[in-house]
Amino acid sequence: MNIWIAIAVTAVGCYAVKLLGLLVPVGVLEKPLVKRMAALLPVALLAALTAQQTFADGQALILDAKAAGLLAAAVAFVLRAPFLLIIGAAVVVTAGVRALGG
Repeated sequence: MNIWIAIAVTAVGCYAVKLLGLLVPVGVLEKPLVKRMAALLPVALLAALTAQQTFADGQALILDAKAAGLLAAAVAFVLRAPFLLIIGAAVVVTAGVRALGG
């Protein structure tokens, strides 16, 4: 039964956060600093999540095939490759390093 309590609390919490966002006055949302933060925050969170999933294993820092794949994706991105090619480069390099024993 505890799982249903956790689900209900999470649902109410999500609704409350959504409601708080709707209650923010328009004047606050029009400030340049708030606009800039709203534009940059998702990018920062996605970068942090990517770094954590790529380089962390519990409390340890690791460099393995995922890091090589991320590096390949970064190189393809800098070279302005199409999105699917960036993903493909990451997949191929990661699989290649794993196949070689990395």
